[in-house]
Amino acid sequence: MIPPVRDRRKIDGISAVFLPHGADGKPDFAEFTRHLTRTAKAGLTPAVNMDTGFGPSLSPAQRSEVLRVARETLGAGAAFVAGAMPFGDPGDPLAAYRSSVIGIVAAGGTPIVFPSDLLRRATGPDVANLHREIIANVPRALAFELGEMFAPFGRIYDMETFRRLLGIPNLAGLKHSSLRREPEFERLAVRDRDRPDFKIYTGNDLGIDMVMYGSDYLLGLSTFDPEAFARRDAWWEAGDPRFFDLNDALQAVGSAAFRHPVPAYKHSAAVYLKITGRMRDPLPHPSCPRRPGWEADLLAPLAARVAAAMAAGG
Repeated sequence: MIPPVRDRRKIDGISAVFLPHGADGKPDFAEFTRHLTRTAKAGLTPAVNMDTGFGPSLSPAQRSEVLRVARETLGAGAAFVAGAMPFGDPGDPLAAYRSSVIGIVAAGGTPIVFPSDLLRRATGPDVANLHREIIANVPRALAFELGEMFAPFGRIYDMETFRRLLGIPNLAGLKHSSLRREPEFERLAVRDRDRPDFKIYTGNDLGIDMVMYGSDYLLGLSTFDPEAFARRDAWWEAGDPRFFDLNDALQAVGSAAFRHPVPAYKHSAAVYLKITGRMRDPLPHPSCPRRPGWEADLLAPLAARVAAAMAAGG
């Protein structure tokens, strides 16, 4: 069941970008644009309006503003991914999904169908049918499995449903966030056999070495240090053994930041970005659970370990 290691492979890295908030509870777009620029400059594809960007907690108008800022910041033609979701729309959720997809494509982004109660309640082939309807007439989109430890509306699909999703031509990949290796190994095996061009993006922040086995990634952890992830990915492609020390250092951060309660990892991200000097005084969305006051003491030595592993690369 465990796939072979696939060394010297170019990794497709997508980073779910943290959206900082100010003390007034509103998005801090000045800090966001700097972080977005930093992510793209490092060589990762930014993903906005994801869980890390508090997409489900934002209003539709705020998500539209994030899309506008992302497009203006990244420039015409630059790739980015954005969560398509129905939250905050009082109308039909399917219509809200489709409206969200249209807005993302109009902004030049690739939509990823974010989990919701509509998809959580769907049974059998209805999950694939809903995806077909949501992304109808869109050239390229992604799907998203999210474990319940992240959100109550999360759902990890059974393998038959996964196979049905593979059969949707304009669905180019799927983010898998169960925080478990075994189901991701299963998906890689089926993908390799049935549709090799389909991307499996690991969302396993507790197992970021899934890239060694054929997964790409769409991680919240990568927003803590985009440059370190980009360096790690380059070392893997080059067959450079320094990959392992840097990967282990980043994994140590992930193991701390994604502890229970998992959604508080976004507060951990704010703390990490502040102590490493990447942001001034970032806060998570007001709805985000908070970490204890000693979070900086926990993360500081782990950040130093990442910096030391990076320094080994010169």
